[in-house]
Amino acid sequence: MTQAPITVFGGTGFLGRHVVQELFDAGHAVRIAARRPALPHWAEPGDPLEPMSIDIRSESDVSQALDGALGAVNAVSLYVERRRLTFDQVHVEGAGRLARLARTQGVKVLIQLSGIGASSSSRSPYVRARGRGESAVIDAYPKAIILRPSVMFGPDDAFLSRLADLTRLPVIPLFGHGETKLQPVHVVDVARAIVRLLGVAPSGRRLFELGGLDILRYREVLELIMAHLKRERPLLPIPFPLWHLAAVLASPLPGPPLTRDQVQMMAEDNTVGEGVGTFADLDILPRSLRDALPDCLPARSSDSRR
Repeated sequence: MTQAPITVFGGTGFLGRHVVQELFDAGHAVRIAARRPALPHWAEPGDPLEPMSIDIRSESDVSQALDGALGAVNAVSLYVERRRLTFDQVHVEGAGRLARLARTQGVKVLIQLSGIGASSSSRSPYVRARGRGESAVIDAYPKAIILRPSVMFGPDDAFLSRLADLTRLPVIPLFGHGETKLQPVHVVDVARAIVRLLGVAPSGRRLFELGGLDILRYREVLELIMAHLKRERPLLPIPFPLWHLAAVLASPLPGPPLTRDQVQMMAEDNTVGEGVGTFADLDILPRSLRDALPDCLPARSSDSRR
């Protein structure tokens, strides 16, 4: 690449691949850094796209991925710990390492992806690691930008797809009474915000929280999906202690369908807070889940009786 690239760590993930496309469409050269990197399906010969195999736990890998980069985006994420891969290794140590090397190697802009609610005092090990990771990044690269999206949705996502699968059940179990508030945000809107922030952070802000137009209760999200798919199902409230028990029982399974972190996160509202940068600071009008749902989740014929 003759043009200084933007390195996207986690560039093949759900968010990362959209960031790569938005950066490319904006005229940037992009280095796609991932454990198993691959060029996007839309790439053509000669495009300024460079796949690079890296492990965020490796000093030399991260340093190589940052070499000569104009900016960097850390979209690496781990949602379920494995025997040799922990939240701390990825979200705390890995994020801190990346930030330290970005600063020493002269990377001009660093964007660290986190999540709304990230806190070092959270009961959730995942959320706690996210909070500690933010601190590690700021300690190593004080001018880094922390980006906290709400739950992301889009075509082929995990969020809407899993909820759509739930609507196949004769009765849909709710987390508590389904009153937890969510502010789902379209993945492309988050990717576009990242492209804007790789320019100049408006008003010098370093912390942004990104949520969509709709603030919905969990049960309302399910009701929207049922209406879209033409499936009517009764909703069954289940107390959170029972969900925690179910998560504990499922934890020994490989790729458990439910984790304690997921239960804990569903017990807390996930909406944009006060005193942070938002889409408004970036002159971006985010999409509404209600309006975007048809493009994200293919409608199916009525099967409310199946």
